[in-house]
Amino acid sequence: MKKLFASIPIILFFMFCLSGCNAVGAKSASLTIVYSAAAVLSLLLLIGCVLLVRKNKAWLVTLFSSVFVVNVGYAILAISTNLTMALWANRVAYLGSVFLPLAMLMIILNVTGTKHPKWLHGALATVSILMFLIAASPGILPIYYKEVSFAVVKGVSTLVKVYGPLHPLYLVYLLGYFVAMVTVIVRAQIKKTIDTTAHAFILAIAVFVNIGVWFIEQMTNIEFEMLSISYIISELFLLGIHLVMNEYQRMKNIVKQVESVQGYSNSEASSTDVMLEKPVEYEIISPDRIEVFMMGLKTLTPTEREIYDAYIARVTTKEIMANMNIKESTLKYHNRNLYGKLGVSSRKELIEIHKHIKSVQTAFKKATNVADK
Repeated sequence: MKKLFASIPIILFFMFCLSGCNAVGAKSASLTIVYSAAAVLSLLLLIGCVLLVRKNKAWLVTLFSSVFVVNVGYAILAISTNLTMALWANRVAYLGSVFLPLAMLMIILNVTGTKHPKWLHGALATVSILMFLIAASPGILPIYYKEVSFAVVKGVSTLVKVYGPLHPLYLVYLLGYFVAMVTVIVRAQIKKTIDTTAHAFILAIAVFVNIGVWFIEQMTNIEFEMLSISYIISELFLLGIHLVMNEYQRMKNIVKQVESVQGYSNSEASSTDVMLEKPVEYEIISPDRIEVFMMGLKTLTPTEREIYDAYIARVTTKEIMANMNIKESTLKYHNRNLYGKLGVSSRKELIEIHKHIKSVQTAFKKATNVADK
């Protein structure tokens, strides 16, 4: 998966070269290849999104699916042989285009932690469907395009359009989402519901890239549909910020769990058991093991918690048995239950994971303080 994402910038650069650096005779083939490559790349990214993102991925999958559909529409339009085929390709492209800003807005709402009513999803989806029906009307009703004809320009199929009375609705539609997304980002930054300014900046880039490219295409006569590339760039921005903030939130949850069970922290320096003179060496303690450990702490019985606190405080085995007035066999029984709940196999491992959690907490708090400054 990492190799896939690492190769994306190279692929994008190659696609731009194909679209602009060939002779006129080869330009049609190049543009067709670019649109086809964009569709394939969008499909790979969609598959990668499904495999890579574990939680809260419904709107991300919607976004990546929309980009894939848009690029499939562009690719089919480029190779169309008649007006009917070109119109259907145009409808496919619009199908992805109208749902794409909806997915982006929902992702930004979720990433920024902005609360919104449950009915908003259905209301916006209904508006998107209506916008699609209007955009898909060419060839049926003269409301979006007053006139439309098929043409082949330098070997690439295209639609020659005369805009109808309802065409400005699409501009209003996009501007509405643009304003909504910018408002959410600014509000989240002001209210500090988004963790760092860098995250807000990346979200803003993802929004401005698409709206900027769309305006450029409306004001200039460019043969290549740059949105096919800008959509891919934007979804990569959003995927990246989603993964980063998910991991950030995961670490915050671990820290909160650490803080919630730190009644033992003030008693954490006492005598040292001979068994602990040499620390256990673990190259990596995975977040999954930390989560098991922290969840296990919440399920300890009072006796198991007393033993756990004694281990953290480095109380010797003999002292524990004397203080609790229990036999060695009883202590071993409680150890089995304690270790099983915490997902460890020994007292040494218990201490080592506890130390690791403390270090993670300290490093995380320092990093948060730096980011806030």
